[in-house]
Amino acid sequence: MINLSVNVNKVATLRNARGGDEPNVVQAVRTCIEAGCQGITVHPRDDQRHIGPGDVRDIAGMVTVEFNIEGDPRPDLLDIVMEIRPTQCTLVPVEPGEITSHHGWNIEKDENYLGRAIERLKSEGVRVSLFMDPEPANMAKASAVGADRVELYTGPYASAKTEIEIANEFGKLRDTHDAALDAGMDVNAGHDLTLENLYRLQDLSGIKEVSIGHALISHALYVGLAQAVKDFRISCGQEI
Repeated sequence: MINLSVNVNKVATLRNARGGDEPNVVQAVRTCIEAGCQGITVHPRDDQRHIGPGDVRDIAGMVTVEFNIEGDPRPDLLDIVMEIRPTQCTLVPVEPGEITSHHGWNIEKDENYLGRAIERLKSEGVRVSLFMDPEPANMAKASAVGADRVELYTGPYASAKTEIEIANEFGKLRDTHDAALDAGMDVNAGHDLTLENLYRLQDLSGIKEVSIGHALISHALYVGLAQAVKDFRISCGQEI
């Protein structure tokens, strides 16, 4: 069974499009928890186009499942993580102007930068996960820099169309999953996972958690948020 962490950024995106407080992010988090998710994820970006610091604090004050704050290790992000001390901080490389994250860390390039951030976070008992491309050779490097986990970037797998492409991309995920376990880390996965492609990850027995936002919130427009959480839990191999 894979744990499901619901990314609620899109709820805040919809709220911010109109202003005010509807839909209410905390109420959405409560609904997800009541529907049985094992975690809540937020990615507060520097431009605050969706989740903001106030949302992070509001969620931290009521969340009863694992709380995962993700983002680039810029000073204000690290400060709020150190203030709240969530279960997990997922460090994700960010490029100016990007719509969404689209690649993992280059450990050799960012080793010192990441090492300092990881040391600071772990000193306060925060579990650290690094967002990484599915490249087996880089798993030992992620472990060496201090990561507790890696989150495998599943974008290329999710965008594969033919059976051959899907098998090729899934093979990269499998090999990287195995290399991460060999390096002593646990494994998460995320990005563009849907009900149509998530189920295959059940074959990777070491995956602890998937973080899903866009596809789950989109599905919720048709079936409701609570049912969407339950549908994705089933695809994670959970009994409802």
